[in-house]
Amino acid sequence: MHFCSGNRNAFIYALIMKSKITIIILLFSFISSLSAQDVYTHATVGQEAPDFEYTEFNGNTHNLSDLKGKVVWITFFATWCGPCRKELPHLEQEVYEKYKKHPNFKLLVIGREHSAEELKKFKLDTGHDLPFIPDPNRTIFDKYASQNIPRNFIIDMNGKIAVSSVGFNEDDFNEKVKKLHELLNK
Repeated sequence: MHFCSGNRNAFIYALIMKSKITIIILLFSFISSLSAQDVYTHATVGQEAPDFEYTEFNGNTHNLSDLKGKVVWITFFATWCGPCRKELPHLEQEVYEKYKKHPNFKLLVIGREHSAEELKKFKLDTGHDLPFIPDPNRTIFDKYASQNIPRNFIIDMNGKIAVSSVGFNEDDFNEKVKKLHELLNK
């Protein structure tokens, strides 16, 4: 077989470029998949969920460890955070309203750097019927991450982190809801 050296070089160049593009796409996909496990995340998927104490609006105090045997969805948010405010209606309608009576489910919507009074006012102003938990000094948040909200963690019945995410995107949110459904129906 005979090849024209010009064509062979063009062929080799095209093959190399195609390989580089494939590698770049794979690398980008890998990096994107790590976004929920960024440098600011302290609690990662597969790890035992860090325990914490929280106080409900009614004054009752509990520990996360008290909920072992249940699937727990933890959302960290702030009232001033735009993506958080976009996520809350989805959380309320697609998660809380659907699963709040499920005996093996608990939702904790934790207001990072918010007092109980601030969260009560926010609840009244927005009409949200979510179980808000104050975290005025970031005591709870700092066990899970150092910055960036909204943040979601889904804890399985064994107390391990099954899902960790940062930010709000409807497609990602729908994937979390699917995972919640799977965990509750094991």
